Amino acid sequence: MAFEALFTPTQLGSLSIPNRVIMAPLTRARTPDSVPGKRQQAYYGQRAGSGLIISEATNISPTARGYVYTPGIWTDEQEAGWKEVVNTVHAKGGRIALQLWHVGRVSHEMVQPNGEQPVAPSALKGEGAQCFVEFEDGSAGQYPTSTPRALETDEIPGIVDDYRQAAVRAKRAGFDMVEVHAANAYLLNQFLATGTNQRTDQYGGSLENRARFPLEVVDAVVDVFGADRVGIRMTPFIELFGLTDDEPEAMAFYMADQLSKRGLAYLHLNEPNWAGGDIQFPDGFREQVRERFSGSLIYCGNYNAERAEALLGSGNAEAAAFGRPYIANPDLAERFYQNAPLNEPDHATFYGGDEKGYTDYPFMDNGYDRIG
Repeated sequence: MAFEALFTPTQLGSLSIPNRVIMAPLTRARTPDSVPGKRQQAYYGQRAGSGLIISEATNISPTARGYVYTPGIWTDEQEAGWKEVVNTVHAKGGRIALQLWHVGRVSHEMVQPNGEQPVAPSALKGEGAQCFVEFEDGSAGQYPTSTPRALETDEIPGIVDDYRQAAVRAKRAGFDMVEVHAANAYLLNQFLATGTNQRTDQYGGSLENRARFPLEVVDAVVDVFGADRVGIRMTPFIELFGLTDDEPEAMAFYMADQLSKRGLAYLHLNEPNWAGGDIQFPDGFREQVRERFSGSLIYCGNYNAERAEALLGSGNAEAAAFGRPYIANPDLAERFYQNAPLNEPDHATFYGGDEKGYTDYPFMDNGYDRIG
């Protein structure tokens, strides 16, 4: 075994995981009716050898959507579909968390119920932002986002309740954990950042006010699952979909303090250079997050096994998450375990389509059961 730290069992809250190779959330746009089915059962079941699967981002309500062909968790049918996915993963010895998602302004009227405007902290369009829509001829593709409307103050508790109800359904479906998606310039990230939140009520202005709504969501989900089974994903310093932030480090530290007080199982940080850009975490950032957050830390962003092993050896993280490597290598943990070559992903099949580039990547001859 080449990577000892990656294959030392650990805890994420109260969940025991057999290795520290985490499958990152990956939008694949393979659920045309928003209901997970046999294709998703096969896809996630193939990847059950990871320490924890974090599901693709899953819409908490019809108005949370910005991408067609993505799954939801607001109907009985969706809940039942996810339950079969969970059962498949559990039957293979795996563990799986559901990521709860609201895109906020990264949407368009074509994707919203009754052609309504998307919602956001403030009525500011994301410059250069695109969502994923279905056109009149039945094809699908990227399309510039609409200008959103600002949420009224009295609407926010209803969205908090949407998160709560999504957590209730996730628990009934049997998920081991849930992850609150507060990253990648979507709704909760839009509230956290200065460039997208220009509110003057109790949800805007100061660090404490901008964090209020995301923390209300965390509290609602914790009420359902317990803090020891809840994680959160954040992306401080990221530049995506026109989102800007003048206080990314201060907000990251404030959130780490607040999440630690709540006893959250893990904080999952997606690195700002995840797509190959030049932005890096400031020197000492990981060490300061480590000091502030008492739960487990997961980092994600262009990691390979060697970099992940070094990260764990630094003491600044309990696990590393892998995205694109898991697209092409359903048995990624086993390949790392044996220091074996990896399949290369086909970028043309990342989003939309059928089994090609989804469930047809080859395994190693001996599979992955030893790691699961």
